[in-house]
Amino acid sequence: MASGQVRIALECDKEEEKTKKVGTSRKLLEEPVWRTYCNGKKCGFAVKRECGEKEWRVLKAVEPISMGAGVLPAEKTVAGEDEETMYMRAKFERVMGSRDSEAFYMMNPDSNGAPELSVYLLRV
Repeated sequence: MASGQVRIALECDKEEEKTKKVGTSRKLLEEPVWRTYCNGKKCGFAVKRECGEKEWRVLKAVEPISMGAGVLPAEKTVAGEDEETMYMRAKFERVMGSRDSEAFYMMNPDSNGAPELSVYLLRV
């Protein structure tokens, strides 16, 4: 992000009309599997998952932080290795385009108003 803007796009497929039941379409944020792109280049996939014990521990640790980035101290893993966790906490603006598109723009109070990080959710 130090070199400029970062745009992350998450794409998922629409349900086919044959398999879609009346009134059962899921919300965009409930989609289970996504193709991921970073600045226009395909970089893998993402899956929706529930927060586990480690995720809750990280969320509790950054709870008092309103904005910023850093590294949480290392914790011993099951294998006995130290594992640091990097975090970034910021204010995002949510823009809903339609039921098949949403965007989140990280608002940096120090910049000229242009978002440094944009995350797009698209159902195509």
